[in-house]
Amino acid sequence: MHCISLPSSSYLPLHSPPKTSFKLTCHVSPRMPLNDNHNNNSSSSSSNGFNLVNNISKLLWGASLPPGLLISTVRTAWTSTWQIMMAQLATSDPSGGYTRPPSKFRLSRRNLTTKLHLYVGLPCPWAHRTLIVWALKGLEEAVPVSIAAPGYDGSWEFKDTIPNKDKSGDMDILVPSRDKVNGCRNLKEVYRMRKGGYNGRATVPMLWDVDRKEVVCNESYDIIEFFNSGLNGLALNPGLDLSPVELKGEIEEWNQVIYPNINNGVYRCGFAQSQEAYDVAVNGLFSTLEKMDEHLGGSRYLCGDRLTLADICLFTTLIRFDLVYNVLFKCTKKKLLEFSNLHGYMRDIYQIPKVASTCNFPAIMDGYYQMLFPLNPGSIRPVMPSGCEHEFLSIPHNRESMSSVGKSVQYVS
Repeated sequence: MHCISLPSSSYLPLHSPPKTSFKLTCHVSPRMPLNDNHNNNSSSSSSNGFNLVNNISKLLWGASLPPGLLISTVRTAWTSTWQIMMAQLATSDPSGGYTRPPSKFRLSRRNLTTKLHLYVGLPCPWAHRTLIVWALKGLEEAVPVSIAAPGYDGSWEFKDTIPNKDKSGDMDILVPSRDKVNGCRNLKEVYRMRKGGYNGRATVPMLWDVDRKEVVCNESYDIIEFFNSGLNGLALNPGLDLSPVELKGEIEEWNQVIYPNINNGVYRCGFAQSQEAYDVAVNGLFSTLEKMDEHLGGSRYLCGDRLTLADICLFTTLIRFDLVYNVLFKCTKKKLLEFSNLHGYMRDIYQIPKVASTCNFPAIMDGYYQMLFPLNPGSIRPVMPSGCEHEFLSIPHNRESMSSVGKSVQYVS
């Protein structure tokens, strides 16, 4: 499981949709540098362009709506173009249901060196789970991290960013960075450095062997299992076990529920290419959330008192739910805030030391609203829901009373 991003424009077919007799022209504005003068000029240019279009429309049909023929033509053209872009962004089955492509590189511990590097992107929930386990196990020094940001062409890019703190100024939030080990401009360049090269999708998370210059793994669950148990000699918190032997069966059972219905379920809603596919996905998602909410009404974590990998996998979807999925992916039946047990459970995990610093909410929103063009053509990012602010998520969850071990929570070694 890994994060996909919009394919580069070079991979998109540029022919006009079938049965259309007009030519579509697409202009992509250059990326704006972060300076006020350019912003003012850009704003003025955008305003002038809007006024020009507005004046032409008034000249053609006055104050009334555009002619029906124009509306239907544009609708047909947009629908055809949308289907082309969605086919590139999200593979689907014959019913229009999203099917996630399998990870290309699976982890093998044979011939594995200990000089490793982790590549992630902050918007991606699959990469986020690796960051959380990495932080909880204390692998910050043993496995350095480079954080890519989604580029406007759909690739994962590296850039220097000023370190960020939360509003209180007490907590450092992870931000995009340069490529700290290979000095590449984007993740595709890193993938291509491996022996034999690589022309597939460059996805996150990705674990890199520094000495061999090889992709070790880009399957998120393989990576979190490895971080949990494979690097205890280097970890600062080796006593933490998020997948104890006695709970492995139960963890796997939860994963079989969480992944198809919730982790991938929100994507099946957002990337559905037919009403039928969306209805199936959204019903499966919310029926599963209802069952999870009921279960967590009597259990602090999924497997009782103990935080496990299953909880981490669920958390990274829940923390994005009201922020992104509820709106952009049309998961609108209920907000997570309306599930009292699930929301308290999410806050419980968020308040575990080191977890909140992995949650960069503005970066998450940018990565979805401004980069998934087929789902949000205007790239307008809505205001952050107040329930997703750090201060709100830090409200006491009072779930300690559900634990038979009281406040001696088992994420501390």
